[in-house]
Amino acid sequence: MARSSSPHHKTLPVPRLSLAGLVQLLRPRQWVKNVFALAPLVFAGKFLDPSSVALALAACALFSLTASLVYIVNDIHDREHDRRHPVKSKKRPIAAGRVSVQQAMGLWLVVAVAVAVGLYELPRLAPVILGYLALNLAYTFVLKHQPVIDIFTIALGFVLRVYAGAVAIAVPVSSWMFVTTLCLALYLAAVKRRQELMQSGKEARKVLKSYSVSLADRYAEMSATGALVFYSLFVVTTRPELVWSIPFVLYGLFRYWYVVEIMEGGESPTDALLKDWQLMVVVVLWGAVSAWSIMRGPHS
Repeated sequence: MARSSSPHHKTLPVPRLSLAGLVQLLRPRQWVKNVFALAPLVFAGKFLDPSSVALALAACALFSLTASLVYIVNDIHDREHDRRHPVKSKKRPIAAGRVSVQQAMGLWLVVAVAVAVGLYELPRLAPVILGYLALNLAYTFVLKHQPVIDIFTIALGFVLRVYAGAVAIAVPVSSWMFVTTLCLALYLAAVKRRQELMQSGKEARKVLKSYSVSLADRYAEMSATGALVFYSLFVVTTRPELVWSIPFVLYGLFRYWYVVEIMEGGESPTDALLKDWQLMVVVVLWGAVSAWSIMRGPHS
């Protein structure tokens, strides 16, 4: 007897296993954010020590894999919402039908095992990595719907990246680095919310109904000012040899705001960086000038 089909029920075909789709699910482009874990390596002056470099890179890799765990859970959880989004419905592999939920869960298990092995080899990173994972899972299910808390949660993720880099090479995180990173991350998060409002409207994300463009602008301006002030105070009081790095920080903030305001970027900080050659150049130059200045030591 033939099985009848209901016009009200549509069974989606199970997609074939797609390596490209699985890689896309990991969001490797977003791993650029994890270079924040290398900041303590530079400021502690250990970037010429091979063992310290290896440990910092291991922390960066572990953070990348852990972030991918969060991205997979997020894409599974938000798949129905993403299918109604004009951009995410094409870019997110689960929403686009290129990867099934079962395939995504299988990939999650593989990556989770890799993270577990990494933490077994570097157990001192476990509290930071697991704390980051817990924080971001809470963000996926609850915190991203809470105004202001959502922005601070995103920013705290960047602070944890820096802290992980410091723990990996066994150096303390200075209060200056903590507050500067927090302010810079709040700036990026506020700009992200602003651009979501400008480009997709308040319906794109539940929490956006609690924001306005002018409020996001004020948050961004205050955070950018704080990042510049605290970084400059750090240089003046602790690392005077880094004085020549301040103009690069200033230019980077100016250029990023130009990308946001004129070029309509900034909804994804990673995309803004990778698509604008001037931002990439200024970041590289800032790193090179900082490393060179630290190698030379304090001015006599």
